[in-house]
Amino acid sequence: MTLEEKIGQLVMISLGADTIVTGPKAAQEPSVADVKAGRCGSVLNLVGRDRIHALQKVAVEESRLKIPLFFGLDVIHGYETAFPVPIGEVAAFRPDLWEKTARLAALEATDAGLHLTFAPMLDVARDPRWGRIIEGPGEDPHVGRTWARAKVAGFQGPDLAAPTSLAATAKHFVAYGASTAGRDYAAVDISERQLHEVYLPAFEAAVKAGVLAIMPAFVDVAGRPVSGDRGFLTDLVRDTWGFQGIYVSDFDAIAELAAHGVAGDMAEAAALAIHAGLDIDMQSRAYPEGLKAALDRGIARIEDVDAAVRRVLTAKERLGLFDAP
Repeated sequence: MTLEEKIGQLVMISLGADTIVTGPKAAQEPSVADVKAGRCGSVLNLVGRDRIHALQKVAVEESRLKIPLFFGLDVIHGYETAFPVPIGEVAAFRPDLWEKTARLAALEATDAGLHLTFAPMLDVARDPRWGRIIEGPGEDPHVGRTWARAKVAGFQGPDLAAPTSLAATAKHFVAYGASTAGRDYAAVDISERQLHEVYLPAFEAAVKAGVLAIMPAFVDVAGRPVSGDRGFLTDLVRDTWGFQGIYVSDFDAIAELAAHGVAGDMAEAAALAIHAGLDIDMQSRAYPEGLKAALDRGIARIEDVDAAVRRVLTAKERLGLFDAP
């Protein structure tokens, strides 16, 4: 693979802006040409089986390496069939029900051509001012662990390569729900004991349940921006918990390392994220615009790039995409 093709596998673009909007529009909107040139490895927000299959056909027939894409979407509380929002469903205290609703959502979403959902949200939240409580399991870490196991099992089923398996993404790692004063994106300042007893257990349960993907949070925890922190992403989750999947950034999160004050430009942001172990850059342009420059400047290592590409290709293999794109 060329360096450009390696970086392409680490880039997720949004091609559904006509139907679904996630975050602000980029200055340069991606296109089918990016797929043909191998400049992306995954796509979010594209809906409609015919549209997804047409784009996949471009990837596997017209790109040089013919590597399939995977397609992701926020399937939060059902796809065609709508279920109660997560905080409402959690109130039933029925793990069997939680798994069944995820299974039906997976059947409907995979029938529409999707491979991955950006769910379940596992953020324990105890400040009612935080506006995203609706998407998660509430305030109790035991409920959060149980919710994580049920949703991962329901979405993914017993075999990731099965055509009805929808890969799950545990988000937002970690303590996003503890944002100061309930203000979204605000800093998180909690004790080490709270972190380990309240906010981490649901994510560890998701890893032990075999979740394919994890989405790091936008926030910094005690001054450590999670999307660029190797201690969290690699040392804890990969090396201690044994996570074997991929990290997918939140929308524009890698570029926002500059807003945290830890990166001065796209190259520095890309270098921090790739060293931390963050595999896929969702729509921030940090990897496509900054990763090569980071390598040229000696602030990033090609070994980290290769490891991330290998993890992405392995995830596609586990999803069965090389056999049935």
